[in-house]
Amino acid sequence: MRFSLSRPLLCSTALLAVLMSPVSRCAAAPAAHNPAGAPSSAARQLHQLADAFYRARAHFDPLLITANGDSRFNGELGLSISPANRSRQFALYRRMQTRLKAIARTRLGEADQLNYALLAFELDSGLSLEAFPEHLLPLNHFDNVPGTLANYASGTGSQPLHTVAQYQDYLNRLNQLPAWIDQAIANMRQGVKRGIVQPKAITVAMLPQFQQLRSATPEANIFYTPIRNLPAAFSQADKERLTAAYRKTIATRLAPALERLAVYLEKDYLPASRASDGWHALPNGAAWYQAQIKDRTTVSMNPEQIHQLGLKEVARIQEQWALLGPRLGYSGAPAALPQWVEAQDKFKTFKTEAEVLDAYRRIDDKLKTRLPALFSLLPKAPLQLQLEPELTRATASDHYTPAAADGSHPGVFWAVVNDPRQYSRTGMVTLYLHEGQPGHHFHAGLLKELDVPDFRKFNTENPNIGAFTEGWALYAETLGHEFGLYDDPEAYFGHLNDELLRAVRLVVDTGMHAKGWTREQAIAYARDTLGYSEARAKNQIERYMVWPAQALSYKIGALKILELRERARTAMGDKFSLPQFHEVVIGAGTLPLPLLEARVDRWIASAK
Repeated sequence: MRFSLSRPLLCSTALLAVLMSPVSRCAAAPAAHNPAGAPSSAARQLHQLADAFYRARAHFDPLLITANGDSRFNGELGLSISPANRSRQFALYRRMQTRLKAIARTRLGEADQLNYALLAFELDSGLSLEAFPEHLLPLNHFDNVPGTLANYASGTGSQPLHTVAQYQDYLNRLNQLPAWIDQAIANMRQGVKRGIVQPKAITVAMLPQFQQLRSATPEANIFYTPIRNLPAAFSQADKERLTAAYRKTIATRLAPALERLAVYLEKDYLPASRASDGWHALPNGAAWYQAQIKDRTTVSMNPEQIHQLGLKEVARIQEQWALLGPRLGYSGAPAALPQWVEAQDKFKTFKTEAEVLDAYRRIDDKLKTRLPALFSLLPKAPLQLQLEPELTRATASDHYTPAAADGSHPGVFWAVVNDPRQYSRTGMVTLYLHEGQPGHHFHAGLLKELDVPDFRKFNTENPNIGAFTEGWALYAETLGHEFGLYDDPEAYFGHLNDELLRAVRLVVDTGMHAKGWTREQAIAYARDTLGYSEARAKNQIERYMVWPAQALSYKIGALKILELRERARTAMGDKFSLPQFHEVVIGAGTLPLPLLEARVDRWIASAK
């Protein structure tokens, strides 16, 4: 029995107006009669406002736009952590809300009805955390601007480095980084005064990253990597000009700023970091965490409801251990199966990183022959497999970065391999279904192909739609059954254990941020429940410490998609088609869960 999210879904006031108006739950109102086929005045106003919103967001947070696959803003870094810039952005969003409400929604066609609803959602979501000073926590070990730019230095990530213009864009960002660093230091000083600081364990975890960004000479700095990799096709003049410019920026501006940051973190911020671990310990922390839950999941659930859901899911999944253990050669207590698997060398057969990547390529080759049976929509963008860069490998999780819409770089599945000899085969299939295809790569790739406004097209990395993006990717893991990949008990164990991880996240995230759990308590629960090593459990828990509520989106989103699939199967009977269901779910791009549910319900109704 799968849990049904039967509680009312939460969405913005503006979005509720769209959903609950006489135009039934996001169904389109009749479009105004327009014999010439030209856009109505309302449609033109909506498109202009949508474009203005996207440009404002792009200039405010251009790194997010780069991560979403739009390379047009790759020369900008932005200063979204500036209090003045934040105030201006929120004021702009409020004016846009007023403009949106003035548009005659009933005169919009079906496609623009959805654009209207999604723009209302985005504006409300953008304003939902205005009251909470997240800019006073500008750095953590898991996600920070200097580290992101350092990872881009290889030119193999979301910001490619193949042309002179791309080199100049990256240099422009490096020239803007010192101002960002100084603003971050100023924000952290203010945070110390207000008691809004990172836990001491997080500061300890991020210190090595920023110490590694320092170097004895400009040439030894990681940000000099593009010059070490200058394409042979560049002219000699361009090579000399770029080399001199990069060296000067690093020596005179960037290196001193990185030194200031490392010294401040070690000498001032570490002693001021807090002994508590959860968000509840911050000023107004309980309300802040609840707001983050609403933003990340789009459902109306409080921390205790989510905590109990997590415990229920943990118990459900653990019941499968009794059946699966003997197939793996295990005869002990069912609850201890993950610990036993973790200790077995027979599941760890790799000797090199290359062998790990080759194993993922074999999984990909097998999937390519089976995907068309379950999907009528296949993305055109290619997918690559790469290793996580060394700078962030120790603290990173396996992840995906979307392909660029202009084709300048493919989608990339980043595998985190710290020690290939300790890399278990058991989790590889389910991980690839999630991060690769048909998980994140299908959603992100198909989104780029849609004829939709930019604020929708470039919208795969935003945390406020994680319940869809991560929910879809976790749902994609369950398709290993249909693909026949879980006939292998090793792969099926990996799937169940990763599903168990997502259930554990509901428990530990709410435990730390709402129920007073310590970091050590959360690590022990993850270690004992999942069979993780101390280091692996620590890596997971410290991610949740700095990114509250994001980890809740996986399970909540996947449960909703599974619920909708069963609803459609029951209602449609012989008319139900799994490929068509998948097209309904991901064929319109990223949707908050209320809009996704409405879309599936319309599909069911149309079949009747």
